[in-house]
Amino acid sequence: MSVFKDMYRGQTHFDFVAISRTTLKVSLALVVLSLVLMVVRPFNLSIDFTGGVLVVVENQSGATVEDVRADLRSVGFADARVQITGDDGEEFVQVQTEALDPDEQDSLVTAVAAAAGAGVNDVNVDAVGPTFGAEVTRRAIEALVVFLVIVSLFIAWRFEWKMALAALAALFHDLIIAGGIYALIGFAVTPSTIIAVLTILGYSLYDTVVVFDKVTENVDRSDARTTYSSIINLSMNQVLMRSVNTSLTSLLPVGSLLLVGFLAIGAETLREFALALFIGIALGTYSSLFVAAPLLGQWKEREPDWERHRRKAAKRDGADTPIDSGEALPDATTATNATPKPPKQRRKRR
Repeated sequence: MSVFKDMYRGQTHFDFVAISRTTLKVSLALVVLSLVLMVVRPFNLSIDFTGGVLVVVENQSGATVEDVRADLRSVGFADARVQITGDDGEEFVQVQTEALDPDEQDSLVTAVAAAAGAGVNDVNVDAVGPTFGAEVTRRAIEALVVFLVIVSLFIAWRFEWKMALAALAALFHDLIIAGGIYALIGFAVTPSTIIAVLTILGYSLYDTVVVFDKVTENVDRSDARTTYSSIINLSMNQVLMRSVNTSLTSLLPVGSLLLVGFLAIGAETLREFALALFIGIALGTYSSLFVAAPLLGQWKEREPDWERHRRKAAKRDGADTPIDSGEALPDATTATNATPKPPKQRRKRR
């Protein structure tokens, strides 16, 4: 319990810098693995990106998502995306599949109509082209580029350019690993996923900026005896509980959305949006503590001023760190033990 009390007070003493090399190596390995997965196992794109067939019919039988999936699976459409939509007391069964030939399309329409308790003539069939998904992707890339430029300029102006680079590295770390998870598990990538990815960038940056703001504050309070690594450690311990609380208060409702969308009502759009948010928030919390801050610490320690601080601290602590011959270190003040002269004796008058 004392650990949690210290976390709430910002008085923990976890040595983040000591494990930073390990965490950075793990992160780099995950990024490389994610890139390989995205090449070996391409994304499972929805019909919004690839084109396909959209079938909609009124749910007259009150069938659930699982009922419709079971009926479609029995006729060879196991990969079809099924949703129950509607309002004002009217429900509709909505099924999306890849492009089909006429015979397959007729088989699909018959199966959907039977599952919904409707006639074949009551089913609406639309051919969906990939234009919409391509437009969403183009606009998302444009928004991402504008977002990254504005954020980089702001962080460089508010803090410094190395902090901007560290924040961008953490952002790309989150995006690539999230993409690797989608490629590995085969989650469908939909327009909702793209929107969620743009949303999680804000969560990732929020934690990173909080850490950097505390680092800047502690740098202003530091003196010549303080190393940048110790400032990073202090700052991360001070904001640790804040980052944990922010992440938990975000993950809990998003996790609820994920469970409701997946288990309760079978809303695939809600599930896809919540899933991308959940993965992104978790990765953003990790990267702000174990990617952005350690990278910044390593880059700053190489600057001449902070290098001198580190060398002075190493010499003060008795480490075997070589000191440049031209580097002048302040001499320690030593007290002089001067022996006082005995007072002169006065001669008595006779």
